[in-house]
Amino acid sequence: MSDYPHCETLALDQQGPVLHLTLNRPEARNAMSLAMVAELTAVFHQIEDDTSVRAVVIRGAGGHFCAGGDIRDMASARGQTVAEGEQDPFYRLNRAFGEMIEQVNQSSKVVIAVLEGAVMGGGFGLACVSDVAIAGETARFALPETSLGVIPAQIAPFVVERIGLTQTRRIALLGLRFNGDEACQLGVVHQVGKNGQEVDGLLAEALERVRHCAPHATSATKALLHRVGHEPMGSLLDSAAHQFAAAIRSDEGAEGTLAFMQKRPPRWANQDSSDPS
Repeated sequence: MSDYPHCETLALDQQGPVLHLTLNRPEARNAMSLAMVAELTAVFHQIEDDTSVRAVVIRGAGGHFCAGGDIRDMASARGQTVAEGEQDPFYRLNRAFGEMIEQVNQSSKVVIAVLEGAVMGGGFGLACVSDVAIAGETARFALPETSLGVIPAQIAPFVVERIGLTQTRRIALLGLRFNGDEACQLGVVHQVGKNGQEVDGLLAEALERVRHCAPHATSATKALLHRVGHEPMGSLLDSAAHQFAAAIRSDEGAEGTLAFMQKRPPRWANQDSSDPS
């Protein structure tokens, strides 16, 4: 189990193979500050090769997921002078968020987002890179950037990947706001809970399914899915066939087959670690 460093903007609680990560700036509706971006980057870097973590649950403190970028960071960047040859501080701020959200997107862990209250801007982008997204009855989604005179620069590509170009055009160009039910219809989220108890139940069901799926096979499958559309299909399928053969011959493959034949849960379903041995 990881020994996590102290975080100023996040609350971390590892329960068995699940890291519960809470965006913890409730006074600012968990707005995404540079400090929060840095801490998220550090945590996801730390857990990437940690076999004790199989899933990460991201949610927000105080009834909101994330209300977007931190206005104070933007004001600070505006006040900085840019010497010739130096990068614009707004570029650095924006790009740091993009690097973090790409890292979360590519994480080998199963990332589950529990969405309540404000899910806007950067929070919307973070929701769009989750593997499983569960919305509560209070969730309100928005890409408000164009109404503020800016653009969803680091977010838009991930929204397009999530729900397609046509719907992203409508949402981003009109700066629309919508609830969890419409978010589910669009494909931003997968499930909507009618109340807190139902949301917790949906989360528990998802984590139970994570527990029953082989850890290495799950991470390899996620990586394979990310390759679709980015390389020729023939070479992708050829590579996948090699991976399949290796998986069949692996300890996980042998244990999964044996457990199926013996009509019992595989060993990894009863372990707190992702080590299937």
